[in-house]
Amino acid sequence: MKKHSTIGFFFVFFLGCCIVSTPASAQKIETLISEDVSHGGFGGPVVKFSSVDGSLGVWVGGRGGWIIGFSPEHSLSIGGGGYGLATNHAAPIQDNPFVRKYAEIGYGGFELEYTNRSYQIAHFTISTLIGAGGLGLRDSNFESIGSKAETFFVMEPGAHLELNVTHFFRIAAGVSYRYISGINRDGFKDADFSGLNGVLTFKFGSFR
Repeated sequence: MKKHSTIGFFFVFFLGCCIVSTPASAQKIETLISEDVSHGGFGGPVVKFSSVDGSLGVWVGGRGGWIIGFSPEHSLSIGGGGYGLATNHAAPIQDNPFVRKYAEIGYGGFELEYTNRSYQIAHFTISTLIGAGGLGLRDSNFESIGSKAETFFVMEPGAHLELNVTHFFRIAAGVSYRYISGINRDGFKDADFSGLNGVLTFKFGSFR
C-alpha cells in the first residue's frame, strides 16, 4: 500500500510540474539571431586608384559575398576579393641595362562589409579586407622575371557611399586604406604600395 502511495505522489508531482511549465514553454524562445533573417548574394568588378611609388596606380579586380539581412536597417556580407596592379611601375633598383623591371603585384583575402539601410536609394557601407599577396617582377612584355613572388600581409578597411541603380545592380564609391607589411625587394618597400585608395565597386546580385 505504501509503495502505491509513493508512485501516486510522484505521478501527481510530475503532472503538476507539466501544468506549471506549460505557460513558459508557450513563450517565444530567445535566440541570438531572429528567425526573420533574409539572405542574398552579389559579385562584381572593382577598380581602385592610389599612389604607387609616387605615381598613379590603378588596381583592378573583383569581389563577392553572401548577404545576411538582420533587419531592414542592418545587413552583413561575408565573402572575398582579389586585386592586381594594372599600371607600370619600374623597380627602383635596375641591375640589367637590357631588361627593365616592373612591379607585378596582387593581393586578396577575406572581406566583411556592413550595410546600413540598404533599402534606401543611397546608403553607406563599411568594409574591411584581411589577406595576403605577392610581389614579383616582370618586363615590358608582361613576362615574369626573377625569382618567385615575395609574399606579404595586407589589411584594408574602407567606407563607401552606395547607390541602388536597379533591384539587382548597385554602384559604390568610396575610400579605403591599404596597409601592407612584408615587402623588401629590388628597392620596393611597404610604403610604396600602402596608402589611401579611391574605390569604385559594381555589384550585381540579389540584395534581400
